[in-house]
Amino acid sequence: MPLAVLLAGLTGSGKTTVAEALTGHGFTRLSVDEEVHRLHGRYGVDYPENTYFERERPVVEAIRQRFIKEIEAGNDVVLDHGLWRRTERDAWRQAAREAGGHPLVVYLPADRDELLRRLAERNQREDANALMVTPEALDDFFARFDPPAEDEEVIVYGGDLDVLLAALGAARHRQD
Repeated sequence: MPLAVLLAGLTGSGKTTVAEALTGHGFTRLSVDEEVHRLHGRYGVDYPENTYFERERPVVEAIRQRFIKEIEAGNDVVLDHGLWRRTERDAWRQAAREAGGHPLVVYLPADRDELLRRLAERNQREDANALMVTPEALDDFFARFDPPAEDEEVIVYGGDLDVLLAALGAARHRQD
């Protein structure tokens, strides 16, 4: 049964770094931000910030369809998308199960000061994963984020990829 890794974390928590690392271990990476960037350009530069969600919505649906197809084909998948709300995580978990996959949420916790440090560096870049985030926007993000609950099957990522890979391997063996 293929694994469907669902990354949950705020902007700047390290989701893309983890997702890219997992591609080196056989996972297919699906990135909402990169697809929005490919189609529409830079957030707040090539289109107004207040239009992001209308641009993102069809991309999320297209990524969901590819997610399902990859799992149905027997491929391990990592979703590089924040999944801030419990309802979003539940919907992606259900999609993975219906496609024959084993969904696992990997939570990337990070405190506000660390996120501000990372975002200050990232705000200087111009790539698809460098959405401009102000301290005020970050505060809004924290207010809207639902940290994973105890009843969700969650792996908390502490920064060690080998530990994460071992946890994913253990989850795979539990399902066999």
